[in-house]
Amino acid sequence: MNQEGFVRVGAAVPRVVPADCDANAASIIELCHEVAARGVRLVAFPELAITGYTCGDLFLQDALLEGSRRALENIAVETARLPLVVIVGVPMRVEGVLCNCAAVISSGKVHALVTKTYLPNYGEFYEKRWFHALLHPNSTLFELDGFHFGVEICEDLWAPIPPSRHLSLAGAEVIVNLSASNSLVAKRKALTRLIVAESASQHCAYVYCSSGYGESTTDCVFDGKAIIADNGFLQADSQRWQRDPFFEMADIDIELIKSERNANGTFCDCAQRENSTNSFEIINVTPKTPALVSDDFIRKVDSRPFVPSGPKALADNCDEIASIQALGLARRLQATGCKSLTIGISGGLDSTLALLVAVKTFDMLGLDRKGIIAVTMPGFGTSGRTKNNADALMRHLGVTIREIPIGPAVMQHFKDIDHDPEQRDVTYENAQARMRTLILMDIANQTGGMVLGTGDLSELALGWATYNGDHMSMYGINAGVPKTAVREVVNRFAELDPELAPTLRDIIDTPVSPELLPADSKGEIAQVTEDLVGPYELHDFFLYHLVRFRRRPKKIFLLACKAFRGEYEPEVIARWLKTFIRRFFSQQFKRSCLPDGPKVGTVGLSPRGDWRMPSDASAKLWLSEAEQL
Repeated sequence: MNQEGFVRVGAAVPRVVPADCDANAASIIELCHEVAARGVRLVAFPELAITGYTCGDLFLQDALLEGSRRALENIAVETARLPLVVIVGVPMRVEGVLCNCAAVISSGKVHALVTKTYLPNYGEFYEKRWFHALLHPNSTLFELDGFHFGVEICEDLWAPIPPSRHLSLAGAEVIVNLSASNSLVAKRKALTRLIVAESASQHCAYVYCSSGYGESTTDCVFDGKAIIADNGFLQADSQRWQRDPFFEMADIDIELIKSERNANGTFCDCAQRENSTNSFEIINVTPKTPALVSDDFIRKVDSRPFVPSGPKALADNCDEIASIQALGLARRLQATGCKSLTIGISGGLDSTLALLVAVKTFDMLGLDRKGIIAVTMPGFGTSGRTKNNADALMRHLGVTIREIPIGPAVMQHFKDIDHDPEQRDVTYENAQARMRTLILMDIANQTGGMVLGTGDLSELALGWATYNGDHMSMYGINAGVPKTAVREVVNRFAELDPELAPTLRDIIDTPVSPELLPADSKGEIAQVTEDLVGPYELHDFFLYHLVRFRRRPKKIFLLACKAFRGEYEPEVIARWLKTFIRRFFSQQFKRSCLPDGPKVGTVGLSPRGDWRMPSDASAKLWLSEAEQL
């Protein structure tokens, strides 16, 4: 592993000539040199790659077995000086019977042979004609650079209880699968889903390779597959129908795998039970030659982890978020007996989403939309753009509209507390936010309803809310939705309502602002949130990796530089990362007393659920590391 906890792994597909062991070994050796030059530390080759999978009854010929043994020795010799662990398929006699094996090689030595556990003997497969499965289970782990990997072969993956389950519970962070896997219609998609699912359920990396061009096509065709996944995410997936030898590689996050297992109590419980009954041999196969240091970083990193890519996936995700919110609100209304809601509408993104979800909920329950009391409260910083959008939104949705300017009441409050209104400090700003909350709470009391909060997950992470102002409500409908997702969900509502779409899209395009300072001379918004605290797309990225994956600042920075290359310079990312850390720690007290609100994704900050943290925790360790970026 490098200092960030990554290891580069590869899946290679050589050119195969059935029964020509020397030619196959030459192709394997050539690919070994290629992947080693790219910094790969562990590389897998297909099942029976030294002989070819389609040799049939030739597997019972001593000439082929002797040829494969010599070829295996040659591969070990020719890769001895490479900083590489090689795993390759070969037929070998083990305990007096012929087995379908994976040979694990490094530093010129064949350290071990792992035998195939499950031999398919149905359909186009008839392996039991030639090979035998040993009675005892696969119980060998291999150590490399401080982490562990295990090996299984083809059919093992498809078994109800694959060997990889036992290997992972015994401590293997990486599972390698050598396969043949002929091509069938729709098989590739099913296989990829299975590999990704296995990497998720076992909290591991899964490196899969299978036979490619050159295998006999007497009855089957082999397209060659090289697939790498870790922790439920696909990291590499080869193109199909390649005729030349090829490989795929990816940087696997071993540190994250260990962290995910440690955080998952169920995995730990299963591991304890497994290891109380089974014992595993561990063989250190770390090459004598040190790993190459590579300047590039081969890993898929999504710059917007809360927002799926692809129009259908995005639409489905947005529909699901809105449905979770609406169902949660419906249950709360039913539990409280309320038939009215009070919502402050600013013409901004968050209050727009809250109102759209409220309308969806009322329609679901068959309630009159007039029971939704939408209140605009123009203040010192309200712009014509946001006010007009708020009015248009409320009129179109057919809710009850109330407008209550807060200026006079706030000015009286300034007079009461002896505050100069020309002093536009935190008192000037927060007095407006608290006045709006006071008005909403009192209207809710008047109407026998409740206040629907509008603040989102990103604002909670940054503490970008006025304590006991917009911070407080009777149900925080957006508490689980990050800002990058809020935009997309509102846009989805625009797609579903063409008449309202122009208004919604202008709201999306409006700069995010609390509008607590007077507009400029042209009547434009003077207070832009992202100019003050940083871009929300960066903060959502930081939030996701800090909370969801518990990553440290150095690793978050590395991933952010990869994800936002061409969008933000590294020094900009580092600056806003430090801002995020400072605010995330210092503003915990606002999260400690949050109103109820629905969780919608894998990241949440509810003090009753996902995030428990003392309000006086020190950020020193995180900030000191961030300062060195």
